[in-house]
Amino acid sequence: MLQAHSLFWNYLWVAPNVLLLILAFLWWKRGYRHQLPGFLTFAVFSALGDLAVFGADVSPLVSAVNFWRVAWASLLIETLLKFLVIGAIFSHILRPYPSMSRVGKRLISGFGAGLVLLATLAAASSRADSTVRLISGVHLLEQTVFIIEMGLVLFLFLFAAYFHLSWDRLSFGVLLGFGFSACAHLVGWAISANAEPSAYGRALLDFFGMAVHHLCVLVWFYYVLVPQRVTAKSATPLPENNLAVWNRELERLLQQ
Repeated sequence: MLQAHSLFWNYLWVAPNVLLLILAFLWWKRGYRHQLPGFLTFAVFSALGDLAVFGADVSPLVSAVNFWRVAWASLLIETLLKFLVIGAIFSHILRPYPSMSRVGKRLISGFGAGLVLLATLAAASSRADSTVRLISGVHLLEQTVFIIEMGLVLFLFLFAAYFHLSWDRLSFGVLLGFGFSACAHLVGWAISANAEPSAYGRALLDFFGMAVHHLCVLVWFYYVLVPQRVTAKSATPLPENNLAVWNRELERLLQQ
């Protein structure tokens, strides 16, 4: 069962993406696209991209070179949309500070997208024959993406904790799923790079990565389907913190 291209392998590749399309429909149906813009687009294109890669993998009409081209394009589109979502989450948790919210979203989205594009250019310019260049380029881009993603996720959690910012349910769930996915892929990459596993060991690492992706989709389902508990808020206003001061000074700077 734990073999590449087995029934379980195909299930772990296809099922999470079908569920992700269903989640995108629920996201749209419940109006969450207004609360967290970008995730609906990410979910649709991520699922369709992975399904396209799966189709290229099983189709005898698609060559190895074209398969890796499809994988490269899918990963690049998914990555750019993912950083837009992370930027939107950062903007959302800073919604009490509108000036910082706008600037922060642009900085995170632009920073992540810029680093990914630099990694893409570096991979494309590497010296190797066509097939090896594509494979190494996809792997290099994937590793870069998850390193940056993990760093941004940690930054957002630590930033919100330090300044005592409140999380809304959807933003927290989406970011938690991104964090799980990034951790799992970085662990698999570290094992693959240092332990030199056999072909069977690499297949097990692939199973692990796909299973974690399945788990992330289920986590997102939980945060979409399970209603949020309503808690009473204190009527005592919170003291002004550094963010309020920075937001006020930024507004003054932008108005000049």
